[in-house]
Amino acid sequence: MLAEKIMPRFSETDVLGHINNTVLPVWFEAARAPIFKIFTPDLNPHNWKLIVAKVEVTFKGELFYGQEVQIKTAIEKIGNSSFVILQQAWQHNECCAEGRTIMVRYDFETKSSQALSLVEREALEGHLL
Repeated sequence: MLAEKIMPRFSETDVLGHINNTVLPVWFEAARAPIFKIFTPDLNPHNWKLIVAKVEVTFKGELFYGQEVQIKTAIEKIGNSSFVILQQAWQHNECCAEGRTIMVRYDFETKSSQALSLVEREALEGHLL
């Protein structure tokens, strides 16, 4: 499982004093960079090979400003042209949010999904739960 540490910013705090619910998808996207590099090593958007088909976040607890958050990332399932990324946000040894993102290997010229290559599949399997 991949892990990345984030220090929440004051601007990410809402009126209730905790991290706003709109922030988690942004943190999760940033923590997906190692997965993105499997498909586009230099992260050049002109060579991008993925699209997001679905994003869901389940909130399990509060997250607070100024206290480190660890984002854990793994591959939950691999299909023919798509895969599911499971991510969790941990603070104070508690899983406070969990997200799933369905990514699709995509050909932007033909505007259609593409089967994952053997190399891509093997790289994803290295992060499989």
